[in-house]
Amino acid sequence: MKVLVAVDSSPSSNSILDVIVTGTWPSATTFCVLNVTDLQRFERLPALIEDAEREGYRIAETFARQVSKAGYQAFPETSSGHPRSEISGYAKDWGADLILVGSHGHGAVGRFLLGSVAQAVLRTAPCSVEIVRPTSHVPPFKILFATDGSNCSIAAAELIAAQPWPKESLFKILSVEELMTAANQMDAASLAAIYPASLLEELVTQAHDWARSSVCRTKYIFSRADLKIADGDSTPIGDPRAIILDTAKSWGAHLIVLGSHGRRGIDRFLMGSVSEAVAIHAHCSVRVVRPNPSEKGDRHAN
Repeated sequence: MKVLVAVDSSPSSNSILDVIVTGTWPSATTFCVLNVTDLQRFERLPALIEDAEREGYRIAETFARQVSKAGYQAFPETSSGHPRSEISGYAKDWGADLILVGSHGHGAVGRFLLGSVAQAVLRTAPCSVEIVRPTSHVPPFKILFATDGSNCSIAAAELIAAQPWPKESLFKILSVEELMTAANQMDAASLAAIYPASLLEELVTQAHDWARSSVCRTKYIFSRADLKIADGDSTPIGDPRAIILDTAKSWGAHLIVLGSHGRRGIDRFLMGSVSEAVAIHAHCSVRVVRPNPSEKGDRHAN
């Protein structure tokens, strides 16, 4: 397995190191530790670029050395350009299976930089991406798996089920019944005039059946892998973004896992509406799974 680790000098990189050294990874896993020198920061001070690149390599080398001490193969790498494009570009060229990136980067307010770097990586990466946030490793490790029943979600469930996880890990499966809603009373009146009550009722029934089917399929996949599944309501009704975030927080999830796009299969569009919103606003780490041909399902246990 190939894991690309994007690091800088910020505390968020320490969170990534914690995830790596406390996790259980396949012995064949290789970590590439990448530091990108943002040339835009040195447009008016080009003489400092060489020093910045040297410091970037030092950061990557130190991080890689710590990963190696944990018993894994790791090597440092540097690149110059814009982190938003360089990270995904390197992942594609190297054939990475997973990118680990902190929830924010050097010299910026967390949510703002997440919007400019990690958000761009989520949208453009050729592989799975995990936005890492500091979290407690006190067992049981709780993973909230959000599914919409799409082929992408099912593929994500298969990958998750094939990976080793810490003992006593607990999985909660969630499929939100997203109903058609009106923005205001006038829109609601228009819908009522156009669509008969029987059709609206049928849509509600279909949404409920789809959510239940999505949960059942995921439970079957997880059960075959002997993963422990938490009890509770698995098919709430409402806005998927809000419900996923609220459930993760109230349940105390350490990690949220989603497929890379929604049931309608419009990857980049739905990244902006669900996965991206969850990744930006979640209190914990978020992994957006994008299966690729090189993935063998041997992901680490956080």
